[in-house]
Amino acid sequence: MLCVIAGVSRSGYYKWLTYADAQEKDYGDYLLIKELFEKGKGKYGWRTLQMKLRAEQGLVMNHKKILRIKHKYHLRTTIRRRNPYKAIMRISRSHKTFGNTLNRKFQQTSPFKTFCTDITYLPFQSTVVYLSAVKDIASREIVAWDLSPHLSISIALNTIENMKQNQHIPALKDALIHSDQGVHYTSTEYVKKIQELEMVQSMSRKGSCIDNAPMESFFGHFKDDIEYKDCKTFEEVKRAVGKYIEYYNNDRRQWNLKKMTPVEYRNHLLVSRR
Repeated sequence: MLCVIAGVSRSGYYKWLTYADAQEKDYGDYLLIKELFEKGKGKYGWRTLQMKLRAEQGLVMNHKKILRIKHKYHLRTTIRRRNPYKAIMRISRSHKTFGNTLNRKFQQTSPFKTFCTDITYLPFQSTVVYLSAVKDIASREIVAWDLSPHLSISIALNTIENMKQNQHIPALKDALIHSDQGVHYTSTEYVKKIQELEMVQSMSRKGSCIDNAPMESFFGHFKDDIEYKDCKTFEEVKRAVGKYIEYYNNDRRQWNLKKMTPVEYRNHLLVSRR
């Protein structure tokens, strides 16, 4: 009689009634899903929601229902997009790593033939600057360095350029330069620079800092000896670094270098090879 009064068909009424019951049931489940979804800051997908419903509510819910409720109530999951730059760097690094040609052969006797390089950070005031250096493994002399407020590829390139301009180095062709597998040394620009100089590139094994022990040793002594944390400006830090490297090369005597300075020992090795 009510269907006649309302002007609807009986089948239409029962269809609506079934739909209304489903809506009411969905709403209760929606509230549970919504609570979990908001706790996850909109990052939970259906798998995480299904696991959390079971673990925290003791409720087993079909993944199709979860997807339907999410779609129905516009609960859109925030998907972390893949970083194309990282993907490119991962691929490029896998193709630009080099073998460990040096292989911890740190007892070299020919100056300007075997070098190692690395980058370290220097915190001062409320900022950080970065020091890149190249060390001659035979003489322990620092033959090139660069200081930068930014950890960009240019710091490694500038260091190599400074090394190229070192008047004491007769030639870089066929000289070996060793580094870790950091992004600076696997970059296309750096590899190209080394190839242009016709040098041999060598790299530490992944996660093995001992493979580049000479540089680790220098940076350790450097940070113990130098006073730079009281510097107020980048230029002050740069002057302090330059002053220390000058001292290290020319005045700091080392027991393992026959009590000579790196420059004295370099000259000693060159004379003894004549």
